[in-house]
Amino acid sequence: MVFWTRIACLLVTVAIYPTLFLVSIVIQYAKTSLPPGIEQPFKLRFYQSIMISLLLLVSVDLFWYDVAQLESVYRKVWMPDTSLLIQEQQFDGVPVKIYQPKKPAVTKRKALLFFHGGAGTYGNVAQRLSTLFRRRTDQQQNASIRSTNAGVLLAFCAMTVARKRPNADKYHTDASCVTVCGDSCGANFATKICQLLVDRTDVPKIQAQILIYPGLQGMDFYLPSYQQNKDIPLLWRKLVVYWTCRFLNKSTSVVNDVLEGRHVPEDIRTKYQKWVCADLIPEEFKVRGYKPQDPALRTFKPKVYEEMKQVLEVTFSPLFAENSVISKLPQACILTCEFDVLRDDGLLYKRRLEENGVPVTWFHAKKSIHGLAILFGYGQQEWLHSPAINLPY
Repeated sequence: MVFWTRIACLLVTVAIYPTLFLVSIVIQYAKTSLPPGIEQPFKLRFYQSIMISLLLLVSVDLFWYDVAQLESVYRKVWMPDTSLLIQEQQFDGVPVKIYQPKKPAVTKRKALLFFHGGAGTYGNVAQRLSTLFRRRTDQQQNASIRSTNAGVLLAFCAMTVARKRPNADKYHTDASCVTVCGDSCGANFATKICQLLVDRTDVPKIQAQILIYPGLQGMDFYLPSYQQNKDIPLLWRKLVVYWTCRFLNKSTSVVNDVLEGRHVPEDIRTKYQKWVCADLIPEEFKVRGYKPQDPALRTFKPKVYEEMKQVLEVTFSPLFAENSVISKLPQACILTCEFDVLRDDGLLYKRRLEENGVPVTWFHAKKSIHGLAILFGYGQQEWLHSPAINLPY
């Protein structure tokens, strides 16, 4: 029954998708602004149209599972990867995909645990990891990469990391040399996991964290990057809160109120402004325009706060962690993109880490957008600036 349901979903999806794609093109041209001088604008608009069409499909849950598999199928058919041994496993019920070089290891390999993006609601372990790290893994011949679903509960994610030693022996990886990594909301998960485990003595210490355009706070959506890049692909300002509501299973009717900050009580705003504030963003990142929010626009609404108070907790907003936690974190590599609404989240976390003595390697892609990591690995279809980023391992 499940098989035939999936077949039916796929057939219906294929039948209606061309119409949805045409509608998406119209929406994209009406609502999207491209940065001046951006290269390959038509290819970028094409990618944005695909994303919008998937947003339209997601409203019909019946089709979503099959749509999430399309990229995986594309890669298997047109871009098979024969250099890696790929296994699908479950660690304590958490779906995990393991990538290892086929060449036998002489010594135990380093381990990298990757949490993919997708707003915690879209994607699977088969998608992003291979495009971002498989080439690097093949070159190193000394790394084992594990990708986990971003939609699982954070507690399960932490459990996966905490119990890696038995799995490390099985897969010939060094449990004392673990790097945690993620992109977008996956970077949020990776950040929080590092924070959760800093005082654990019963598990190996995480050696490093790699945060690729991370989203790290749910309080201030008027930071310069949110204003400057509000309509730039692939992540609009409004979509940040929309996907947050979807992830937390909240009503999307509060999106506009949250964007204006009406979910934040004054005492919480005052408490965390020392860490999340436009005044802390370097002036060079304000030259494209920034206007402080009119305080009258953020009139507090208790009902909105009750609905969305979870975004003001440190479990959702790792930027709110105390200095006593931040100071114990492992060394970090952070990638930010100039034309990304989440840019300033990364800049603010970089500042916090450095102020607490944590070594940070920072890469800033001056001509790139949110999602650049998923826009390469497609041959002629990849976006120009995507492969220009060199991530250390």
